[in-house]
Amino acid sequence: MTLDYLDFDYSEDTEGIGVFDAMATTGPQHVAAVHAEIAQVLEWANAAFPGRRGPVGEGGDWDYDLQGMQEITVPETIEFDEDTLRVCVHAGPPATPRHTVTMSISGTPEFCVAFTAQFDLA
Repeated sequence: MTLDYLDFDYSEDTEGIGVFDAMATTGPQHVAAVHAEIAQVLEWANAAFPGRRGPVGEGGDWDYDLQGMQEITVPETIEFDEDTLRVCVHAGPPATPRHTVTMSISGTPEFCVAFTAQFDLA
């Protein structure tokens, strides 16, 4: 299964617990597609390892952390007013918002092998 927005990097600790980290930053027109990919990944994990989600260090086979942020920037024109000897700032119109989602999925070696195969990460 190929993902268009989530590009996972893999790391592993000394006990063999793997972590897949991804970040996607898009404009508003792609937010639904990013959310659909997140749902696709989590639907697969729930189906492939049902009832086995939980902290890996406490007996779970997989777990995840999901965070999001919306950023709106406003450009500014900055000028020096020679009459008042002050700096003047004029805000422009807000730019299109950027939406950023970070997703981390940790898992046992068995989960990581299956995850890598499912999402063509090899």
